[in-house]
Amino acid sequence: MKFISTISFIGLGLAVSPILHADLVGEGPRLDPGDRITQEQIAGGELSLDKIREAGLLIFSTPFNRFDGYGDGEHDLSEPDNHSPDTGNRPTLQGNGVFLRTNGLDSQNCLECHTIVSNRTVPATLGIGGGGGFSTSAMFRPINFDMIDENFDGHAEYDGRLINPLFLFGAGGIELVGREMTLELQALKQYALDNPGTIVSLDTKSVNFGTIIADEHGNLNTSNVEGIDEDLIVRPFGRKGDNASVREFDVTALAFHLGMQAAEAFGGEYADADKDGITNEISVGDLSALSIFITTLEHPIEVESRKHRQGRKLFSDIGCAECHRSDMVTERKTLPYKLTGSPEAPFTDTFYEVDLSKGPMFFKPTNNGGIAVPMFSDLKRHDMGEELAESAFFLNEQQNREFITARLWGVADTAPYLHDGRALTLVEAILLHDNPGSEASAAAQNFKVLSEGQQNKILNFLMSLRMPEDPVVDLIGAR
Repeated sequence: MKFISTISFIGLGLAVSPILHADLVGEGPRLDPGDRITQEQIAGGELSLDKIREAGLLIFSTPFNRFDGYGDGEHDLSEPDNHSPDTGNRPTLQGNGVFLRTNGLDSQNCLECHTIVSNRTVPATLGIGGGGGFSTSAMFRPINFDMIDENFDGHAEYDGRLINPLFLFGAGGIELVGREMTLELQALKQYALDNPGTIVSLDTKSVNFGTIIADEHGNLNTSNVEGIDEDLIVRPFGRKGDNASVREFDVTALAFHLGMQAAEAFGGEYADADKDGITNEISVGDLSALSIFITTLEHPIEVESRKHRQGRKLFSDIGCAECHRSDMVTERKTLPYKLTGSPEAPFTDTFYEVDLSKGPMFFKPTNNGGIAVPMFSDLKRHDMGEELAESAFFLNEQQNREFITARLWGVADTAPYLHDGRALTLVEAILLHDNPGSEASAAAQNFKVLSEGQQNKILNFLMSLRMPEDPVVDLIGAR
């Protein structure tokens, strides 16, 4: 079958329209249609988990091109104010017709930004599902970037977000914890509505998100809610805690970074929202395979020793564990999968499920029928102070200052640290927690006054939180 696509490049006042033919060597989609699986195959139980993971790995690692639907459509100069990952029409750097970099269109696949399994080794240990160095940080929605330092104050002012990519290991356990927390918070919300005038404390898995109270007319007062949106949905993914599931995150990331639009979120399989001539760029089955692949990655490990135990206790004693909760425990072992939408009902309308206590995830089962998820986070947003605050024009002051508690599992291998990678060492990251308005100032100050020996015990404990070894080796060996 022959695919013909016309792409216009505008530069130096000339329009050049090369005709690309899929039957020429190297032309055509990089993702072989025969390797794609359907939603019906997944939901109907026709495929093994490993087959689904293999299909997801392909979506994760294939360097997509124009035939796959990479990028936005031809830039429409008649619509100067209509350009976004949703509608397409983003400009490209110097009119190159492909990449932009400062508002997405900055990679061809997920793998480009998720390859560093350990920065503790020299050279770095690379692998599928890791994090990224500073050069892979996303430059999210800036309008102004003062690279020449007009005020000559050492500040290159920037009104977007700079987001250093995190590793993806353990995502299944994180999502399951978040869903169970959401389920409990929604039940507390309903209790408040059923009992007008009663102040209801929003406690789930030993984490408090403030209080709510309803009146007799069914109006809910959420003014005392903290660390979560007013809809009481836990969103574990994203530095700001803005995605309830890996699937949600994938939809946004694919559109932003690659211009690859998921059919279920962009009008269906026949829609072409970014006007690039390609429909069904990421099918429902593709998206399911990708989210299942990511949520079945191995999880980080903790290498225990006597020094490790001493440091762990000190870590808790000085207050770090108030936010960096060592263990979250779930009530169930299976992670169910559902399409995007209705995150307030996290366990309804599901089409597939995976037992996270089995391989390759191997989360430790608990006596109550759940699993332990030792991620060292409370999945709550906290004010990190004015010195760590972002300056994104599209966020308010509180949103710029708040970040979801970083998960510390794997921290030994994942420098640089903090949301934008500004901390090159663990000590730098700890000390930067102490700044005006930061909720973590007290814990950081407690660390400062410890003896050097005590500080090293904590650092040795943190250095015991390692990334998984040889991730995805079962799939790589199979291909």
